[in-house]
This record gives sequence, C-alpha cells and structure tokens, in this order.
Amino acid sequence: MPRVKRSTNAQKKRRKVLDETKGYFGLKKSTYRQAKQQLLKSYTYAYRDRKARKRDFRRLWITRINAGARLHGLSYNELMHGLKVANIDLNRKTLAELAVQEPQVFAEIAGKAKEALATA
Repeated sequence: MPRVKRSTNAQKKRRKVLDETKGYFGLKKSTYRQAKQQLLKSYTYAYRDRKARKRDFRRLWITRINAGARLHGLSYNELMHGLKVANIDLNRKTLAELAVQEPQVFAEIAGKAKEALATA
C-alpha cells in the first residue's frame, strides 16, 4: 500500500481548531491538544446553555406576568386559568412584554380574565 503524506490536510485540521479557540486563555489557544479538549468542552457548554437559556427566559416571563397579575388582585395561575377560560390565547413572552411595556393593555386583559373566572 502506498504511503500517504498528510501534511496539508493535518495542518488544515489543526489550524481550524486553533482558529476556533482564538481568545481562550493560556495554552488553550495555542497548543493543539489543549485547544481540542477545550473546544469539546466549549461545545458541550454551548449545547447545554442553549437549553438553559430557554428555561431562564420562561422563568423571567412568568415572574413578570406574576408581578403584573398581583397588581390587579390575581395570582399567576389564576390569571393563566382565567385567560384559558376566556379563550384568550397569548403566549408568556407577549404577556410579559405587555406587563412591562403596556400596563393599561395588561390591565384590560387581567380584567377579562377576572370576569371569566367569576362566571366560570
């Protein structure tokens, strides 16, 4: 079997890893072995934290909605149940934005949810 020289391909592969670890501290940016290990760990963190970001935002939205609902005499779960009974389909992101940016509109929505709870 003929011998294969891998010089250019191997260099390309290593250069790609070292380019991706630009800005890392110490040997993690300049040594191939450490850079490769750190890159694997970084990819793991990135994957994990993409999931965590979604959880964090949902928590933030729920906190904001709850604060807005309490101003109108409702708890978070009462508000959400009232909206479901009233057939008002707004997601948590939109409700949180309304609670912060448009308190008058949020007050109307909370009022409708309260009415729906009273009749149900």
